[in-house]
Amino acid sequence: MSSPPIQWYPGHIAKAEQQLRRHLDKVDLVIEVRDARIPLATGHPHLNRWIKGKQHLLVINRRDMVTAAARTGWEAWFKGQGQRTVWCDAKAGTGVKQVQQAAIRAGAQLNERRRNRGMRPRPVRALTLGFPNVGKSALINRLVRQKVVASARRAGVTRTLRWVRLGQDLDLLDAPGVLPPRLDDQQAALHLALCDDIGQAAYDGELVAQAFLHRLIQLVPQEASGVFIAQLESRYGVALEGDTADPAFWLEAAAARHTSSDTARMAQRLLDDFRKSALGSIALELPG
Repeated sequence: MSSPPIQWYPGHIAKAEQQLRRHLDKVDLVIEVRDARIPLATGHPHLNRWIKGKQHLLVINRRDMVTAAARTGWEAWFKGQGQRTVWCDAKAGTGVKQVQQAAIRAGAQLNERRRNRGMRPRPVRALTLGFPNVGKSALINRLVRQKVVASARRAGVTRTLRWVRLGQDLDLLDAPGVLPPRLDDQQAALHLALCDDIGQAAYDGELVAQAFLHRLIQLVPQEASGVFIAQLESRYGVALEGDTADPAFWLEAAAARHTSSDTARMAQRLLDDFRKSALGSIALELPG
């Protein structure tokens, strides 16, 4: 990705991280939520330091937005890292019951240790943690079976920490999305921008759209990615091949074909279509 670099660390995230650190000692379990399209880019580099030996449940959300082959590959990769994953689609509710069951099992282990020490059992206190817009609040609403926290597919909706009771077994702490203060890995930053996991003020939409087209070309040989270049031609009337294999030229050609558009609007349309899976199930990151 060419300059300018993508950086985004708004004040509400810095404030939320300070609050988060004060609450970490009160939680027993960290439910980390990542985006299935970019499970590496949405992993926080400070997570292990924050967990400090607490139980960790890794939830990969938006399973519907990647191919089954990509999901299988990532499951095997994370297992090789010693990390079990639970995959879900918080918007539709798929896999949410498995998330709840895994959290309750973790709580049962905690309470067994409490009983062995002569202490009374209590609901497990779980923190939902992750980057902005990975679906933490949507997951909580599904778990509670009602809309108790604000949720939308854009970054920065949750801005304060809030406890939510889930039956007698689980207390959930919904936290704003957290980011490292500096995005040193610009490829990962690009993926965050593409998936709308950082604010749009952090990047140039046309440059990001061009980088997206370039990434699609790279992913074509990997069947698990779900990329089919022919879909671009079918949807926009311009093939990404030959002279139009140049992403900037493709945007110009697509904008010209859609006479009510210019390259900036065309870029935004392309990004919006990817974000709502109108281009198919596309995994921007694959293991290996």
